[in-house]
Amino acid sequence: MTSAITDFGQYSALRRGADNNDPAVLREVAGQFEALFVQTLLKNMRDTSLAEPMFGQSDQHEMYQDMLDKQYALEMSGGRGIGLADMLVRQLGGDLAVKSDLVPAKNKEINKMTTAVWPENKPAWSEPEQFVRDIWPHAKEAAERLKVAPEGLLAQAALETGWGKHVMRKNNGELSFNLFGIKASASWDGATTSKPTIEFRDGISERQTASFRAYPDIESTFEDYVRVVGTQPRYDSVRNHGDDTAAFAEALQESGYATDPAYAKKITAIINSNTMKTALSDLKSAESRPINEERMHGEAI
Repeated sequence: MTSAITDFGQYSALRRGADNNDPAVLREVAGQFEALFVQTLLKNMRDTSLAEPMFGQSDQHEMYQDMLDKQYALEMSGGRGIGLADMLVRQLGGDLAVKSDLVPAKNKEINKMTTAVWPENKPAWSEPEQFVRDIWPHAKEAAERLKVAPEGLLAQAALETGWGKHVMRKNNGELSFNLFGIKASASWDGATTSKPTIEFRDGISERQTASFRAYPDIESTFEDYVRVVGTQPRYDSVRNHGDDTAAFAEALQESGYATDPAYAKKITAIINSNTMKTALSDLKSAESRPINEERMHGEAI
């Protein structure tokens, strides 16, 4: 299903599904309503501003400000959002249960510490340092195969998931482990999940609901990323950049990996950010410490 956030005609079909207590449709309706609500709040706050915009007022300024507000609304309503969608689902009494916060289950050291038991409705990673620590070994291995810098892969995953805080989940609440926003094409025969996303057409953003691939663990998402970027001809220019992370990011954008016209700049900004520098510094410091019993048995993800 593809639709713009301002296309109210889409809700006719969604309402029919919600009347039948279709959990996926009901959740989609609630999520889209929450995004519209957030966008309206942002617009009203800007309308009440008493000061003139720093760079003046123009039709172009208003257009891009509206695009930015849509992006903010989408991000704020993603994952658990502000809670409005959960409240609507509960009040509508659908079959989709909004589960209470769970006590994190003890993780199992399986498959290189990547097949963890994740608490539903909780961020997969709460801190960038956690995110970097857990995916760094896989990023290094994948980068070596693609002949690029692992920092580039790390930054791309951070951009796609908000440093692991917004990893998309499957319809049953389980983590999808899709760290690179890889969509489920017709040739994909694995598990999938649907998620609202922003796509750019001729420089204009629009809200869509797209189907994405889902994986059983971190290792699998990196394996698939290497398979996609490492074998498809459209990504020939993405490989073999060595330590030149800026060239890697530019090649990703030029190859059409994402429609966001600022995709390369965002990846490069993350690579050069203090957050990245701090996370990598802490990681390398931990790697240089002597191995103790806790590290031998694995820390909880």
